[in-house]
Amino acid sequence: MTESLPIVEMSDISISFPGVKALDGVNFRLFPGEVHTLMGENGAGKSTLIKALTGVYRIDAGEIFVSGAPTRLNGTSDAQDAGISTVYQEVNLCSNLTIGENVMLGHEVRGPLGINWRATHRAASEVLEKLGLGRLNPRAPLSSLSLALQQLVAISRSMVSRSKVLILDEPTSSLDANEVEQLFTVMRRLRDQDVAILFVSHFLDQVYAISDRLTVLRNGRFEGEYLTPELDRSSLISKMIGKDLVVLESLDSENAVRDHRHTDAPIYRATGISRRGAIEQLDLDLHRGEIVGFAGLLGSGRTELARLIYGADRIETGSVELRGKRVDINSPASALSQRIAFSSENRRDEGIIRDLSVRENLILGVQAKRGWARPIPRKEKDALVSRYLVDLNVRPADPDRAIKNLSGGNQQKVLLGRWLATKPEILILDEPTRGIDVGAKAEIQERVIALADEGVSIVFISSELEEVVRLSDRIVVLKDHRKIAEVANGPSVTADSIITTIAEEGMTDTSAADDDVKEIA
Repeated sequence: MTESLPIVEMSDISISFPGVKALDGVNFRLFPGEVHTLMGENGAGKSTLIKALTGVYRIDAGEIFVSGAPTRLNGTSDAQDAGISTVYQEVNLCSNLTIGENVMLGHEVRGPLGINWRATHRAASEVLEKLGLGRLNPRAPLSSLSLALQQLVAISRSMVSRSKVLILDEPTSSLDANEVEQLFTVMRRLRDQDVAILFVSHFLDQVYAISDRLTVLRNGRFEGEYLTPELDRSSLISKMIGKDLVVLESLDSENAVRDHRHTDAPIYRATGISRRGAIEQLDLDLHRGEIVGFAGLLGSGRTELARLIYGADRIETGSVELRGKRVDINSPASALSQRIAFSSENRRDEGIIRDLSVRENLILGVQAKRGWARPIPRKEKDALVSRYLVDLNVRPADPDRAIKNLSGGNQQKVLLGRWLATKPEILILDEPTRGIDVGAKAEIQERVIALADEGVSIVFISSELEEVVRLSDRIVVLKDHRKIAEVANGPSVTADSIITTIAEEGMTDTSAADDDVKEIA
């Protein structure tokens, strides 16, 4: 890391939207040859600051300097001309083109007869080689690559124009540990080439593994800039949320005092359900007031099982009983009518409707349950919206704001409110805390525990095994689209013990954890 002159300096930046000041006198510096992480809760102003730096938003006050010169960024092309490139969480590439065509898109090598594809693919190979990706065949289709490698291709494309600043916005949210390390290897290589990297992530382990410096924002204001080794995690969280780490630690003790035993008949019982290519035959019971975690690696079948419960996919074998009676849940509409709600992991495509308001997004579940021919009266609508905006601490609490202008964490809260408004007896939450900050995560986790205490049966799915263990009364372990074990939570159950169960594929464990693990034959 070079401590010389910053490549980017943002001084006293302020940006306002109707009814809210998104940034208020924020400062930010980015040096060549460093990885700098922007930290803060959802709604703290991180996305707004990035959009100011990439020319998406115009600043109301303050100055932006690039390479020491005052710079006006009136659009994304201005940012690109200034050497600033961005790779977003959702990779913006063309899956119908080759790897090389994606790398060189807009920078193809041209000859007298048009694009020289041989020279273009050769140039793509050279760019890939510089980032340690020389093993990739530039003529192979992009669709043949994993999401992680597609993100590396997106980074390679940004380097074609010799960008001095690379912004990575939540690039690891859908990657496994090996893929994250691949990305970090490329990031370190770029850092060594004096590229300045602005990294945004909610995963603290990753932040401390890769970052040289941190800038913390809170409620649209500058909280401070710190060298990463000089700020421990507890202090970082306190600066982000304005209160001590106790808010998270209390979740463990709060869940520990809940009665994990359920002697009543299950509200939901599935016997031998399956769907070809999605889930092999399995049994599943859900009890009132119980949190059942689905644990497994990416592709294990967690979401596929959730979709069968909800009727988004039809079961091909087996039967389902609800409240002791045989039922056929063959569509989301039938699930809603049976008071089963499902919050998808795909917030962007299957959750929020971006151009609708917070109000319109929140009441969708109730309207769908009631039927589109029976509009909800305005008074009832307002009461529902007001209740859940307050209960879930949605910020800003403006029901008429387009939901696309809310932070990811607040969008997630609106989705949770949508399904809570339907008064579910069974609530399926698929990755409800993915891509949101520690404060919003704690609020959602607290709400999940409170709902279970009120008697709601909850299915909780998360890629973070520590989160599954923290919240769940019972854990269904999945691997290769089949159920391999059930784990009754207890002192001996940890994320590591779940990983061991997955690695051993449900083999008999003669350790003390035997009492907690029910092996599935």
